Amino acid sequence: MDLGLNKVHALVTGASGGIGFAITKLFLEQGALVTAHYNTEPRGLQDLKGKPEWQEKLCIAGADLSKEEDVDLLFKKARSELGDITVLIVSHGIWPENDAPVVDMELQQWQNTLAVNLTGPFLTTRAFLRQLREPSTRPAILDKVAVILIGSTAGKFGEAGHIDYASSKSALQIGFCLTLKNEIVKIAPRGRVNAIAPGWVSTPMAANAMQNPEIKYRALATTPLRKIGTPDDIAMQVAVLSSATVSGHVTGMCVMVEGGMEGRLLNKMEDLA
Repeated sequence: MDLGLNKVHALVTGASGGIGFAITKLFLEQGALVTAHYNTEPRGLQDLKGKPEWQEKLCIAGADLSKEEDVDLLFKKARSELGDITVLIVSHGIWPENDAPVVDMELQQWQNTLAVNLTGPFLTTRAFLRQLREPSTRPAILDKVAVILIGSTAGKFGEAGHIDYASSKSALQIGFCLTLKNEIVKIAPRGRVNAIAPGWVSTPMAANAMQNPEIKYRALATTPLRKIGTPDDIAMQVAVLSSATVSGHVTGMCVMVEGGMEGRLLNKMEDLA
């Protein structure tokens, strides 16, 4: 099926990470123009840029998305190279690996996680809306406008030891998404906003945690499909929700892509003895 993404300009944040990279590659395969954002290292993005068929369709740009000036420069570069942005995919984020209950968590960790996971999405979506509002923006793109926010099952079930991450994702996929879907239509009448909440996914961010047998067991114990998701699983859902052709009447939704996850195991066997 043609998703109608050919020549659509999508900006993907966190594109050098596992999920963001898979999204970038899939959109290029669909014929889209992609601005791929990274924070510190572009990693495999340069390999995609090296493919002759994608050289003119891929813009790679670094930015600290918690800083207004960096976000403004990112959008300026994206538009100068590939034109007006039609789809914004917010897939960047951090998950501090250390288990830190609220009673022990440092304020700096809390502030840093929210700066990346919540302030970053605010600044990028604000810049996107401001671009759409400009008189110079081509009217033809407004019917295809979409924002996709990558949340997490932590935003639904919580995650002990990671209240910073869980809080940021819950805010993003619920309050942020539901508010933005009512505001975007004031600028782009057919604009849509949706979220995707992955469970555990085999990404570099989760790799170390998955080496721990107990963590892996807890990840799978309440999941009927009994497997860890892949970045491609998430990328396909992003493509579907980004498509005005197949999802033109879908907005304000949070799609759970987690293998049917029921919740979390709270206690160990020995704790119940």
